[in-house]
Amino acid sequence: MAALSIARAYQTSFDTRPHTTLAVTGGCFNALGDIVAQVSHNTLRKPHEERAPFDPVRTLRFFVFGASISPFLGRWNAFLERQFPLRALNGTGKVSLKALSKRVACDQIVMAPIGLVAFIGSMGILEGRTGKQIAKKYSDLFMPTMVTNWSVWPMVQVVNFRFMPLSYRVPFQSTCGVFWTLYLSTVNSREERKQDRDTAMRRTLG
Repeated sequence: MAALSIARAYQTSFDTRPHTTLAVTGGCFNALGDIVAQVSHNTLRKPHEERAPFDPVRTLRFFVFGASISPFLGRWNAFLERQFPLRALNGTGKVSLKALSKRVACDQIVMAPIGLVAFIGSMGILEGRTGKQIAKKYSDLFMPTMVTNWSVWPMVQVVNFRFMPLSYRVPFQSTCGVFWTLYLSTVNSREERKQDRDTAMRRTLG
Protein backbone atom coordinates (compact mmCIF):
# COMPACT_ATOMS: atom_id res chain seq x y z
CA MET A 1 0.00 0.00 0.00
CA ALA A 2 2.81 2.40 0.86
CA ALA A 3 4.52 1.79 -2.48
CA LEU A 4 1.22 2.33 -4.31
CA SER A 5 0.63 5.59 -2.45
CA ILE A 6 4.14 6.80 -3.31
CA ALA A 7 3.59 5.88 -6.97
CA ARG A 8 0.30 7.79 -7.05
CA ALA A 9 1.87 10.82 -5.37
CA TYR A 10 4.76 10.74 -7.85
CA GLN A 11 2.41 10.46 -10.84
CA THR A 12 0.29 13.36 -9.59
CA SER A 13 3.40 15.47 -9.09
CA PHE A 14 4.74 14.50 -12.51
CA ASP A 15 1.45 15.37 -14.20
CA THR A 16 1.40 18.85 -12.64
CA ARG A 17 5.13 19.69 -12.36
CA PRO A 18 7.10 17.26 -14.54
CA HIS A 19 10.43 19.10 -14.65
CA THR A 20 10.50 19.84 -10.92
CA THR A 21 9.50 16.26 -10.11
CA LEU A 22 12.25 14.82 -12.30
CA ALA A 23 14.82 17.28 -10.90
CA VAL A 24 14.09 16.38 -7.27
CA THR A 25 13.90 12.65 -8.01
CA GLY A 26 17.12 12.61 -10.03
CA GLY A 27 18.96 14.78 -7.52
CA CYS A 28 17.98 12.56 -4.59
CA PHE A 29 18.99 9.33 -6.33
CA ASN A 30 22.31 10.85 -7.41
CA ALA A 31 22.98 12.02 -3.86
CA LEU A 32 22.08 8.56 -2.57
CA GLY A 33 24.60 7.01 -4.94
CA ASP A 34 27.36 9.24 -3.60
CA ILE A 35 26.39 8.52 0.02
CA VAL A 36 26.58 4.79 -0.70
CA ALA A 37 29.98 5.33 -2.36
CA GLN A 38 31.40 7.23 0.60
CA VAL A 39 30.09 4.76 3.17
CA SER A 40 31.27 1.78 1.10
CA HIS A 41 34.71 3.29 0.65
CA ASN A 42 35.15 3.62 4.41
CA THR A 43 33.70 0.17 5.09
CA LEU A 44 36.15 -1.48 2.69
CA ARG A 45 39.19 0.25 4.18
CA LYS A 46 41.70 -1.97 5.93
CA PRO A 47 41.83 -1.72 9.77
CA HIS A 48 45.10 0.24 9.75
CA GLU A 49 43.86 2.75 7.17
CA GLU A 50 42.38 6.05 8.32
CA ARG A 51 38.70 6.51 7.58
CA ALA A 52 37.81 9.56 5.52
CA PRO A 53 35.23 11.90 7.07
CA PHE A 54 31.88 12.05 5.30
CA ASP A 55 31.88 14.90 2.76
CA PRO A 56 28.39 16.46 2.48
CA VAL A 57 29.61 19.02 -0.07
CA ARG A 58 30.62 16.21 -2.40
CA THR A 59 27.13 14.69 -2.02
CA LEU A 60 25.61 18.11 -2.71
CA ARG A 61 27.57 18.31 -5.95
CA PHE A 62 26.03 15.01 -7.06
CA PHE A 63 22.56 16.24 -6.08
CA VAL A 64 23.04 19.40 -8.14
CA PHE A 65 24.18 17.42 -11.17
CA GLY A 66 21.30 14.94 -10.92
CA ALA A 67 18.75 17.71 -10.43
CA SER A 68 20.14 19.62 -13.42
CA ILE A 69 20.29 16.80 -15.94
CA SER A 70 17.11 14.86 -15.06
CA PRO A 71 14.59 17.27 -16.68
CA PHE A 72 16.75 17.18 -19.81
CA LEU A 73 16.64 13.38 -19.74
CA GLY A 74 12.86 13.60 -19.45
CA ARG A 75 12.72 15.62 -22.68
CA TRP A 76 15.14 13.20 -24.31
CA ASN A 77 12.93 10.23 -23.44
CA ALA A 78 9.91 12.06 -24.85
CA PHE A 79 11.87 12.69 -28.07
CA LEU A 80 12.76 8.98 -28.38
CA GLU A 81 9.11 8.09 -27.74
CA ARG A 82 8.02 10.27 -30.68
CA GLN A 83 10.83 9.29 -33.04
CA PHE A 84 10.75 5.54 -32.45
CA PRO A 85 7.24 4.42 -31.46
CA LEU A 86 7.24 0.81 -30.30
CA ARG A 87 3.70 0.15 -31.48
CA ALA A 88 1.40 1.39 -34.21
CA LEU A 89 -0.21 4.80 -33.73
CA ASN A 90 -3.36 3.19 -32.34
CA GLY A 91 -1.29 1.55 -29.60
CA THR A 92 -2.02 -1.99 -30.70
CA GLY A 93 0.05 -4.69 -32.32
CA LYS A 94 3.36 -6.26 -31.41
CA VAL A 95 6.24 -4.26 -30.03
CA SER A 96 8.71 -3.35 -32.77
CA LEU A 97 12.11 -4.75 -31.81
CA LYS A 98 13.62 -2.62 -34.58
CA ALA A 99 12.25 0.56 -32.99
CA LEU A 100 13.40 -0.59 -29.55
CA SER A 101 16.89 -1.24 -30.89
CA LYS A 102 16.95 2.22 -32.48
CA ARG A 103 15.96 3.82 -29.17
CA VAL A 104 18.72 2.07 -27.29
CA ALA A 105 21.32 2.72 -29.99
CA CYS A 106 20.40 6.40 -30.22
CA ASP A 107 20.49 6.74 -26.45
CA GLN A 108 23.91 5.12 -26.14
CA ILE A 109 25.52 6.77 -29.16
CA VAL A 110 24.16 10.28 -28.58
CA MET A 111 23.01 10.78 -25.01
CA ALA A 112 25.50 8.61 -23.10
CA PRO A 113 28.57 10.59 -24.29
CA ILE A 114 26.75 13.90 -23.75
CA GLY A 115 25.82 12.89 -20.22
CA LEU A 116 29.37 11.83 -19.40
CA VAL A 117 30.82 15.05 -20.83
CA ALA A 118 28.33 17.00 -18.70
CA PHE A 119 29.20 14.97 -15.61
CA ILE A 120 32.98 15.34 -15.86
CA GLY A 121 32.77 19.03 -16.73
CA SER A 122 30.22 19.96 -14.08
CA MET A 123 32.09 18.06 -11.37
CA GLY A 124 35.29 19.83 -12.33
CA ILE A 125 33.59 23.22 -12.18
CA LEU A 126 31.82 22.50 -8.87
CA GLU A 127 35.11 21.28 -7.39
CA GLY A 128 36.74 24.57 -8.39
CA ARG A 129 39.20 22.98 -10.83
CA THR A 130 41.12 24.96 -13.42
CA GLY A 131 40.54 24.52 -17.13
CA LYS A 132 43.75 22.51 -17.38
CA GLN A 133 42.66 20.21 -14.54
CA ILE A 134 39.24 19.68 -16.12
CA ALA A 135 40.91 18.81 -19.43
CA LYS A 136 43.04 16.27 -17.54
CA LYS A 137 39.85 14.80 -16.05
CA TYR A 138 38.48 14.29 -19.54
CA SER A 139 41.73 12.70 -20.66
CA ASP A 140 41.85 10.31 -17.69
CA LEU A 141 38.18 9.45 -17.22
CA PHE A 142 36.18 9.81 -20.43
CA MET A 143 37.10 6.75 -22.51
CA PRO A 144 37.46 4.18 -19.66
CA THR A 145 34.14 5.32 -18.18
CA MET A 146 32.44 5.35 -21.59
CA VAL A 147 33.53 1.77 -22.28
CA THR A 148 32.20 0.70 -18.87
CA ASN A 149 28.94 2.51 -19.63
CA TRP A 150 28.49 0.61 -22.89
CA SER A 151 29.00 -2.69 -21.10
CA VAL A 152 26.24 -1.97 -18.57
CA TRP A 153 23.59 0.48 -19.76
CA PRO A 154 22.31 -0.94 -23.07
CA MET A 155 20.55 -3.85 -21.32
CA VAL A 156 19.20 -1.53 -18.60
CA GLN A 157 17.76 0.76 -21.25
CA VAL A 158 16.21 -2.16 -23.14
CA VAL A 159 14.17 -2.91 -20.02
CA ASN A 160 13.50 0.79 -19.42
CA PHE A 161 12.29 1.61 -22.93
CA ARG A 162 10.34 -1.63 -23.30
CA PHE A 163 8.46 -1.85 -20.01
CA MET A 164 8.49 1.52 -18.21
CA PRO A 165 5.82 4.17 -18.87
CA LEU A 166 7.30 7.46 -20.08
CA SER A 167 6.83 9.23 -16.74
CA TYR A 168 8.77 6.51 -14.88
CA ARG A 169 11.74 6.15 -17.21
CA VAL A 170 13.96 8.75 -15.57
CA PRO A 171 13.19 7.44 -12.03
CA PHE A 172 13.88 3.87 -13.19
CA GLN A 173 17.11 5.03 -14.79
CA SER A 174 17.99 6.94 -11.62
CA THR A 175 17.24 3.90 -9.44
CA CYS A 176 19.57 1.71 -11.48
CA GLY A 177 21.87 4.70 -11.62
CA VAL A 178 22.49 4.57 -7.86
CA PHE A 179 25.02 1.83 -8.59
CA TRP A 180 26.33 3.73 -11.61
CA THR A 181 26.67 6.87 -9.49
CA LEU A 182 28.57 4.80 -6.94
CA TYR A 183 31.01 3.92 -9.73
CA LEU A 184 31.21 7.51 -11.04
CA SER A 185 31.65 8.86 -7.53
CA THR A 186 34.51 6.45 -6.90
CA VAL A 187 36.41 7.19 -10.11
CA ASN A 188 35.82 10.94 -9.80
CA SER A 189 37.01 10.91 -6.18
CA ARG A 190 40.12 8.98 -7.19
CA GLU A 191 40.86 11.57 -9.89
CA GLU A 192 40.13 14.38 -7.43
CA ARG A 193 42.65 13.01 -4.92
CA LYS A 194 45.21 12.54 -7.69
CA GLN A 195 44.87 16.15 -8.81
CA ASP A 196 45.06 17.39 -5.22
CA ARG A 197 48.31 15.45 -4.72
CA ASP A 198 49.74 16.85 -7.96
CA THR A 199 48.79 20.39 -6.94
CA ALA A 200 50.34 19.98 -3.48
CA MET A 201 53.53 18.58 -5.01
CA ARG A 202 53.83 21.47 -7.44
CA ARG A 203 53.41 23.96 -4.59
CA THR A 204 56.09 22.16 -2.58
CA LEU A 205 58.53 22.11 -5.48
CA GLY A 206 57.65 25.61 -6.61
